Amino acid sequence: MELLFVVLGGAILGIASRYSVPRRDTHGALLVPAVGAIAAAVAWAALTWVGWKFDGGWIWVVSLTAAVISAVLASVLLGRTRTARDAELLSRLSHT
Repeated sequence: MELLFVVLGGAILGIASRYSVPRRDTHGALLVPAVGAIAAAVAWAALTWVGWKFDGGWIWVVSLTAAVISAVLASVLLGRTRTARDAELLSRLSHT
């Protein structure tokens, strides 16, 4: 049950990071929240395998922090990469 809550929290934080980072028009509406949800789930599963207790506070902090960091990085990198590749494609197509 806690895994469900941490995935939901990661998705909500991914939505918040999508709308707080510029160039959100360069990627899909559900991509960054999905990255946040996946990162939270992976961090939670890894930490429980290591032996952290699921009812402890630090597992929540680390999992949700991993979700925020990965969602923000994904949003920034996707925006930057998409803008650069679109400019390169426009330049290449306009010279033919």
